[in-house]
Amino acid sequence: MIKLHSLKSIKTNKAKRRLGRGHGSSKGQTSGRGNKGQKSRSGSTARIRFEGGQNPLIARIPKLKGFKNINSIDYNILNVEDLVSYAIDGKVTKEDLVKKGILHKNNKLKILGDGEIKEKIEVEADAVSKSAQEKIEKAGGKIVISN
Repeated sequence: MIKLHSLKSIKTNKAKRRLGRGHGSSKGQTSGRGNKGQKSRSGSTARIRFEGGQNPLIARIPKLKGFKNINSIDYNILNVEDLVSYAIDGKVTKEDLVKKGILHKNNKLKILGDGEIKEKIEVEADAVSKSAQEKIEKAGGKIVISN
């Protein structure tokens, strides 16, 4: 029966490798420290996050400059006065604007109320300002909000 006092250690009693004792010892010459540089010198300990004298990461990144709200929606804007020039058969759709290269396929479109409109136009957009909505409806147009 095996008893606790009769167990042998699975660790070996291997001697520690002697550094700097010639090529044959496999840790001769530079003693496994490589060639030159701060880490090869005796007594060298660079502090944590020390980057060799270059401007440290903590100093490079911006501080106290606010943040980007992950819930914000970025719209491409189009003013009421520009709608007439982009209208095809009295309609302005996102697909037509994408074909013309004015809008990217995945971008959202918001119509703003800068300028005047006199033609009856049907507009498809993701968002519309109140002033733009009033101007389009006053001219007899219609707004379709797509989601």
